[in-house]
Amino acid sequence: MANNIKKVVLAYSGGLDTSIILKWLQETYQCEVVTFTADLGQGEELEPARKKAEMFGIKDIRIEDLREEFVRDFVFPMFRANTVYEGQYLLGTSIARPLIAKRLVEIAQETGADAISHGATGKGNDQVRFELTANALDPSIKVIAPWREWDLRSRTQLLDYAERNQIPIAKDKRGEAPFSVDANLLHTSSEGMVLEDPAVPAPDYVAQRTVDPEKAPDTPEIITIGYEKGDPVSINGETLSPAALLTRLNELGGKHGVGRLDLVENRFVGMKSRGLYETPGGTILLVAHRGIESITLDRGEAHLKDELMPKYAELIYNGFWFSPERDMLQALIDQSQHYVTGEVTVKLYKGSATVIARSSPHSLYNMDLVTFEEGAVAYDHKDAAGFIRLNGLRLKTWAARNQKARR
Repeated sequence: MANNIKKVVLAYSGGLDTSIILKWLQETYQCEVVTFTADLGQGEELEPARKKAEMFGIKDIRIEDLREEFVRDFVFPMFRANTVYEGQYLLGTSIARPLIAKRLVEIAQETGADAISHGATGKGNDQVRFELTANALDPSIKVIAPWREWDLRSRTQLLDYAERNQIPIAKDKRGEAPFSVDANLLHTSSEGMVLEDPAVPAPDYVAQRTVDPEKAPDTPEIITIGYEKGDPVSINGETLSPAALLTRLNELGGKHGVGRLDLVENRFVGMKSRGLYETPGGTILLVAHRGIESITLDRGEAHLKDELMPKYAELIYNGFWFSPERDMLQALIDQSQHYVTGEVTVKLYKGSATVIARSSPHSLYNMDLVTFEEGAVAYDHKDAAGFIRLNGLRLKTWAARNQKARR
């Protein structure tokens, strides 16, 4: 197989693991490597990745700013569904993988590469997400997953390999890293090491993006988010691009300690894992979107969306973003958003984001119907008697049968 691989596109961060993978690919497959580094808003300087790749003799180095595409075409469509996995997780890592894999495949097609490669381990979900995306977008593409092929099974072996091949090792890499961090514009996830035992509270220093809610400002902050057809478009009247809007909400939410989650989740590969997730801007968007939907969606629409959402979330978590069933659900979700336009006012205070007002030119909320005063719209209270009588008919029949059976 190795002899058939002439060129590989590698998802490359410039960190220790992917640097080792880069060298390993060159040694094992004797092939040309194209590196691809995606800027998804992880907040790191990416030029060092370029310099490291040059050190390995890489000629084709791709570093791309995908922040706007990430938020516009992946994060926002997901939030139209109010998506949470297992009732809590806002899928910050899950939703980033299909975009990275999509670009890996596209670059492979552009450069005539035979394969793509990633640094996901054999224990995690990311390997599934990368490879299912590749399967969906180019069934002929080969995928090289070094963690499933090589014999480097421990951190010590990785460090020894790095030293033998003169791969730079950050000073703190010689000891055990306290935890592993993955970040993008939607969230920061921290896993492993000091977080592995779910019975032990996460140390304070693990948080990357949010202040401790107890140390957040004592004064609430009120913000207004504008929506058009289900997507946020402005904050406090200022129109912003998708990435700029999420960046601003991250700053506001992080300042007030919004969006922290300590979660034990069920991985698709069959094990449980514990992680500390921080999604400040996303948490605000989830609350705000539900707020604007509460006055613009019909009850049937809203309840059907809530019924379908867990399936939609599971598809994203499990790596099926590019699948016919996700496309079908997305079409239904997007259809529901036609009138989801208006403004939502949210209060941020010590870890909470709470809707305090909402308005829309397409609101279904009718004050004349719900008022405790005499409304302008005719509503005959006597009509409720027949409504209850018809809905109660089957219950009366059921109860009568049970009473008879007990005699």
